[in-house]
Amino acid sequence: MTRKAPALDTAPAVIPASTYRFQFHSQFTFRDALALVPYLADLGVTHVYASPFLKAREGSTHGYDIVDHGALNPEIGTEEDFDALSDGLKQHGMGMIADFVSNHMGVAQADNPWWLDVLEYGEGSPYAEFFDIDFHPAKPELRGKVLLPFLGDHYGRVLEDGHLVLKLDAAQGNFSVWYWEHRFPITPYRYGGIFTVVMPALRKAGLPEDALAAMDEIVSGFREVRRAVRSGRARGQRRQKAERLKEQFAALLAEQPPLADAISEALTAFQGTPGDPPSFLPLHRLLEAQHYRLAYWRTASDEINYRRFFQINDLAGLRVEVPAVFDASHRLILQLLGQGRIDGIRIDHIDGLFDPKGYLERLQEKARAATGLDQDTYVLVEKILGHHENLRTEWRCSGTTGYEALNEIGGLFVDGGAEDRMTRTYARFTGESTDFEDIVQTSKHQVMRQELASELQVLVNGLSRLSERDWRTRDYTPRDLRSALEEVIACFPVYRTYIDRRRPAQHDLRDIEWAIAQARKNPMFPDESIFDFLWSILTTDSGRRKGDPFPRTEVLRLARKAQQVTSPVMAKGLEDTAFYRFNRLVSLNEVGGHPDVFGVTPGSFHHRMAERARTWPHTMLSSATHDTKRGEDVRARINALSELSEAWTKRVRRWEQLNRRRKSEIDREMAPAPNDEYLFYQVLVGVWTPGLVVPEDGVAEGSAEAKELDDLRERLEGYMLKALREAKVRSAWTRQNGPYEDAVLRWMRHILDGRRRNPFLADFQAFHARVARIGVVNGLSQAALKLTCPGVPDTYQGCELWEFSLVDPDNRRPVDFDARAALLGDVKSSLDAPGPFGPVARGLLDTWQDSRVKLLLTWRLLQLRRRMPDFFANADYTAIEPAGRRAEHLLAFERRHGDARMVVVVPRLVNPLMHGEDGWPLAEEWAATTLPVSGRFRDALTGETAEGTESLDVDAVLKDFPVAVLLGE
Repeated sequence: MTRKAPALDTAPAVIPASTYRFQFHSQFTFRDALALVPYLADLGVTHVYASPFLKAREGSTHGYDIVDHGALNPEIGTEEDFDALSDGLKQHGMGMIADFVSNHMGVAQADNPWWLDVLEYGEGSPYAEFFDIDFHPAKPELRGKVLLPFLGDHYGRVLEDGHLVLKLDAAQGNFSVWYWEHRFPITPYRYGGIFTVVMPALRKAGLPEDALAAMDEIVSGFREVRRAVRSGRARGQRRQKAERLKEQFAALLAEQPPLADAISEALTAFQGTPGDPPSFLPLHRLLEAQHYRLAYWRTASDEINYRRFFQINDLAGLRVEVPAVFDASHRLILQLLGQGRIDGIRIDHIDGLFDPKGYLERLQEKARAATGLDQDTYVLVEKILGHHENLRTEWRCSGTTGYEALNEIGGLFVDGGAEDRMTRTYARFTGESTDFEDIVQTSKHQVMRQELASELQVLVNGLSRLSERDWRTRDYTPRDLRSALEEVIACFPVYRTYIDRRRPAQHDLRDIEWAIAQARKNPMFPDESIFDFLWSILTTDSGRRKGDPFPRTEVLRLARKAQQVTSPVMAKGLEDTAFYRFNRLVSLNEVGGHPDVFGVTPGSFHHRMAERARTWPHTMLSSATHDTKRGEDVRARINALSELSEAWTKRVRRWEQLNRRRKSEIDREMAPAPNDEYLFYQVLVGVWTPGLVVPEDGVAEGSAEAKELDDLRERLEGYMLKALREAKVRSAWTRQNGPYEDAVLRWMRHILDGRRRNPFLADFQAFHARVARIGVVNGLSQAALKLTCPGVPDTYQGCELWEFSLVDPDNRRPVDFDARAALLGDVKSSLDAPGPFGPVARGLLDTWQDSRVKLLLTWRLLQLRRRMPDFFANADYTAIEPAGRRAEHLLAFERRHGDARMVVVVPRLVNPLMHGEDGWPLAEEWAATTLPVSGRFRDALTGETAEGTESLDVDAVLKDFPVAVLLGE
């Protein structure tokens, strides 16, 4: 890492040279990470990039469901464990970047004290402003309440089945209704109703008179507090008195254990008797008097009145734009920053925040106060950019988490010239639409009518109230407003805009006007003036002039709330729906990707990289994350299909014929449907295990090959089930189509059966051998680019070896770090002899299946970055135009800083250069191809030298290894 002096500077105080992502959970703790620090240091990593480690829901496998921002996750480790990890990193010259969740918290169950306080005291809770709750929704029954859609069935059924149980917590002096693991606190203001039932039973229980007298006093106190004034400052005083009464109640119960037992026994009167509906009336009346309304989880899509993370009911939005909320939720993370325990912060889901720019301003100012430095902290934001969109330069951060780089690099290995053939093949095989934009809009409409319908309705309610204030707009009905707003959001070209109190930026106006213009084209809206009204609100044009009928504050609030809706609609409609419907070349269906853009040209790539070196030189460069749809080397293989488009077309037709008899008829169509079958073949190409060979006559029962094939099939089954449900065409998470899913799984088991003669597997393996070798070159090339382009490269856990995982949970499987450490030792020992080691590298290439070749490249370049941190943090970027016979198959660039220079050379679209079963794009394949670069260089990967007075001969540069990173001498 490079650490700058504490002086006013635009660069952050600490700039990582590289990061390595760890996914923490109960089975991978701080102590586990500490044991791996020597390995990471040996690899060349400078910073651990830690998944969220604050206290999350018990059993969380990801950490994004934080329930207490002020504590570490005890399942991951103690404060001492965390300090030991931090100290261990420092001892090896390393640091940590922390993934932080400021947008939302885990709610429901019984572990979030802020949320439970809101349920207990409603708008009178000091934490009511912490969560983005609409206490005044359109539905009268929900006013002053929070909808809690956590029941597994209709409320009435759950109630009458006896699953809602009123219990006493004697230690805390409170009552709650429990539904399995969910706790719903009873407000103390309604304890009187409970005591009305309980006290007669206590008097009959033969308890001591002093205990009963004390109880009478406490009961009187609770009844008095219910009658207290409920507004303004008195609301807080009322709550304080209730809390004191609960403490007195708990103390009494501790002194009189029989009293607690008697109360618990008396509470059975609220339980009711299944089969006798009227017996549940007391409990129902008690629940109706609370600050919440219990509901079936399916009601959430229409009626939920708190902002969620996407459609997840138990992740509630936080209002970090409120200073008190920011301070309470950031106290610990800023403390760790000030102590030097972490060097930077990654902000999860920045687009969910009310005011991202303002949030980053406050974060950096608080960070400066915590660290005592006059420099900003290294902060990354998880932000998905549109194809035409750039990160806002006024944001005080160092860049994004790198999805744009992932897709820019990957796109280089897609043959744009094959687009027409691949499109025709897909359309003919599946019969599906190839209009991706139409698929996205259709998917977004579906999301807004189902999972996120309530979020849209909240906006519509606000727009409807606003429209009533002007006689020119009052005739827009709520239904018309909803339809028009839905159409505009469906047409939105980016995740969100960033309107604030200032006049809108030009790019925000451009995106809003584009969406409005596209929506106007829909003939279902004969009165286009409704779009003028929406434009005036979304751009905040209304309310700016004297005499405008709409209050400025309300216009601004609605516009900014709308921005918090367009983002989840895009995420769910694009990433989690359209990406599973449009399967032309699924390597392009990646987070931050644009599947309708078939490949990236070298010119476009160079332009992007040069711009990044100027504007965001310290942004993250990712190739795989916990959120990616497919592993980096899965995509590298699938990209190769574009180079083999003619052969691919023939193969998928043949495979469909071979596997047709294994299909089943479900609801008058064959399963799997052609689109699902086409997806499966691509995914199988991507994930097929290196070195796995199924003999023509089948694998032996109990053999290693049989186990590998079974493991692969199980992973693919899990993936396909998720893909079918995410697509929401023939199945969905909320309406699973068991018969169709079972038919698809049966088909998969048949065609992947390696214990018999299987013509499909034989044909598949013959084709896959070619794809896999191209995938090796693609994988090495994209790894080299990630590790040398402008930015800070991240290695997702385990990806220093070949990475053939699929979407989560597949990409969160345990990583065998012992095997990786052993392989690294083996690679290093193979280079012990002095001098160049090109032939050794070539040998690793020929045995690529064991991953040592990728590990060699990753290790050499991470160590290079660690040795030259200033160079990589500050070097410029200049494109190099190859010349000669194979120029179109090369990408090259130079980076300079001071007297240091580096030339990077990688191949692309290499199918024509790979002859025979063991050919690689090396040496003579590059004859008569040059780079217009002069000087003497040494390859950081092989130690070989290259020299030229006017140009470098590529056949010499790529003599033994398919990529080169040349350092000037």
